[in-house]
Amino acid sequence: MSRTTYGKYGKYGGQFSPEVLMPALAELEEGYEKYKDEPEFLKELNYYLKDFAGRETPLYFAKRLSKKYGTRIYLKREDLVHGGAHKLNNTIGQAILAKYMGKTRLVAETGAGQHGTATAMVGANLGLETVVYMGAKDVERQRMNVYRMELMGTVVNPVESGSKTLKDAINEAMRDWVTNVVNTHYLIGSVVGPHPYPMIVRDFQSVIGREVKEQIMEKEGRYPDSIVACTGGGSNAMGIFYPFVEEKDVKLFAVEAGGSGLKTTEKAALHSASLCTGEEGILHGAHTRVLQDKYGQILESSSISAGLDYAGVGPELAYLAEICRLTPCNVSDDEALAAFHELCRMEGIIPALESSHALAYIKKAAESGELGELVVINLSGRGDKDLETVIKLNKEVHR
Repeated sequence: MSRTTYGKYGKYGGQFSPEVLMPALAELEEGYEKYKDEPEFLKELNYYLKDFAGRETPLYFAKRLSKKYGTRIYLKREDLVHGGAHKLNNTIGQAILAKYMGKTRLVAETGAGQHGTATAMVGANLGLETVVYMGAKDVERQRMNVYRMELMGTVVNPVESGSKTLKDAINEAMRDWVTNVVNTHYLIGSVVGPHPYPMIVRDFQSVIGREVKEQIMEKEGRYPDSIVACTGGGSNAMGIFYPFVEEKDVKLFAVEAGGSGLKTTEKAALHSASLCTGEEGILHGAHTRVLQDKYGQILESSSISAGLDYAGVGPELAYLAEICRLTPCNVSDDEALAAFHELCRMEGIIPALESSHALAYIKKAAESGELGELVVINLSGRGDKDLETVIKLNKEVHR
């Protein structure tokens, strides 16, 4: 719907990359266009999605949560995908594509560790050498995922530069790719980066929204009034939104990290909400909305959740926000933490802190009724990885 030429979404997107990477990007786009509809490729992709990842995932009616907020709430259970998050949908697709293109090595970045874990899984399964870059701050708060990656033979490289988070991990992964481009595929984990990455990741993640379309019709006989998804770079959001973009009666809500919620003049100290308050800029090879200072320098983002701790957003999401097809919104760390506990206690499901931001918006929107009578929330991941963070935060609250 929104893609024009050269990977542009309106004025967003494009390829703002070093000259040395342009042949690799061209090779990737050519390979994707060649194989994406090939019967053998699709057969292998569908096999892994079903028998390895465990698709399709349930669309679960949250009975107690629905009663509390006076609206019918369904959870798309991406937390039940093998590995604990939606990330495997994309890594399976890209890893198989890399194999078809003759690549023998995968390099990736990760924030919360879920994309790194998903890359490690497919690397081990397909016999591809795998290296993951992860900000040192994220290595500390996501130690379990680091160990999971290492168990599967992946080399995890902590990144000590900059803010020591996802932005810096992407920088290092790109440097590795430039150095080893002949045998290496850079497996980006979100709908960010230069074209064709936003398109490729969106397409592989769109299995989420396609399933929801069929499941909600079976359960309710109609499409939802609203779909809500947490948004950092935006892969889970675009995955569930994209099949509904042309369904004008379905509202789309992209919930970003509002950080501590403290009053401050420094955007970076406040949040990671690029759609809500970011400005046009270039980040990691794409024109999009970013957190930057008056000189155009990228600011440090801040979030309770490592997966939303990113200073930009996917260019297609920036476009959809600009044309008012989706509504950007944000919740604070405290609101997300409260939603985390609420889902645990009311539905017996431990959500990722990233997904907890989407859950938290239900409470904020309940009084206004803006979500309508039927809502689908993309539960993008499970919260096992966040338990250490939650325990630490709970201790700080009760000091």
